[in-house]
Amino acid sequence: MMDVCLPGTGGMIPLPERWLSCCWLEYQGKGLLIDCGEGTQIALKKAACKISRLDTLLITHYHADHIAGLPGLLLTLGNHGKRTPLTIIGPRGLQTVVSSLLIIAPALPYEVSLIEIKADSEGYFEDDDRVISYLPLEHGIHCLGYRVALKRKPVFNPDKAERLGIPKTLFRSLHSGQSVQLDDGRHIEPEMVLDGVRVPISVCYMTDTVPTDKMADFACGADLLICEGMYGDEDMYQKMEEKGHMVFSSSARIALKANVGVLWLTHFSPAMKDPEAYIENAKSIFPDSLAGYDGIKTTLS
Repeated sequence: MMDVCLPGTGGMIPLPERWLSCCWLEYQGKGLLIDCGEGTQIALKKAACKISRLDTLLITHYHADHIAGLPGLLLTLGNHGKRTPLTIIGPRGLQTVVSSLLIIAPALPYEVSLIEIKADSEGYFEDDDRVISYLPLEHGIHCLGYRVALKRKPVFNPDKAERLGIPKTLFRSLHSGQSVQLDDGRHIEPEMVLDGVRVPISVCYMTDTVPTDKMADFACGADLLICEGMYGDEDMYQKMEEKGHMVFSSSARIALKANVGVLWLTHFSPAMKDPEAYIENAKSIFPDSLAGYDGIKTTLS
């Protein structure tokens, strides 16, 4: 399972009723955060996200509403008892930006490691639990979209195991991918009792960009697409194109083409007080569209 939350959904500046856009993913006791604008640690607390579990921070780009909250977030993590390492991943320039911001947070009780993505093409990182993919977007400065895919264990078939005479005490080991040896000397491999690979759970997050041809392919088949809707009004389309942003309908067209499960809109202009008033501009294109709000949550399984 993967728990997903948008602690904040605003763009440019935090408002009394709307924190800046960020995304919290939690799975297997680990937390992953995308972006950390001003006040993100407060937004996380209000949304009841367990920030002491944070182990990975993804930065989309270096505009203030996506990075300026980093020192406060890192200090808050230390005050919440974090002692395990934190990995920060971001576009080129990460080392310079983070080093500069940490001048006001010089002593942290945990290690911070940086992974700077210098490539101008898409790519990915993979470990035992997940795949983090990235896609360059178009926003005037280098900006990345991210896709986080959580690997799932194959389905364990107890009937196969029982026919082979495997004790139930060994079921967990086999389901985890470990080989076992029975008392009679037989060597049992996991694939002998599993029913194939399951599709990963995936969340795709893309904000601060104009629509690009690659975005739909990048988001293809995602369970949840979280995408920018700076404005809902179609009359703002041309202006947003000029400023490197999208309106609701642009994100909805990407969701439709990508055949995602659900679309959450986020990164709303402070001038748009009621995003829900424009949601039909997205729903008319992609019916499973929602106007995000601070604290919106779901569990994907």
